[in-house]
Amino acid sequence: MEFAGHESGAELLGVFQVSVLHNLVHLAFGVAGLIAASRHTWSRSYLIAGGLVYLALFVYGLIVDYQSDSNFVPLDDADNWLHLALGAGMIILGLALRDRYDDRDARATTADRI
Repeated sequence: MEFAGHESGAELLGVFQVSVLHNLVHLAFGVAGLIAASRHTWSRSYLIAGGLVYLALFVYGLIVDYQSDSNFVPLDDADNWLHLALGAGMIILGLALRDRYDDRDARATTADRI
């Protein structure tokens, strides 16, 4: 199943193992991020939830045998480190944005200007 598994042999920048499924997952994350960017609360939720997903992928990457069929994303050591950094960074940013901005205040301010 080269569409999804570790058999694809394709690498991004000669470091990160990728497949069509892997690319689609990152594309979906990007689209979700663009949608979430329209509201502060959505952005914060996206960062925290997305960070948890990346940390789960990190843990999964530590457990899975890279050559087995269960490595369907596919994952390797470089991906594991990237997922750890992305997950931790996203969660830290999501927590840092806590209570700093209210979407209702921005709408009221914009309405007052018109």
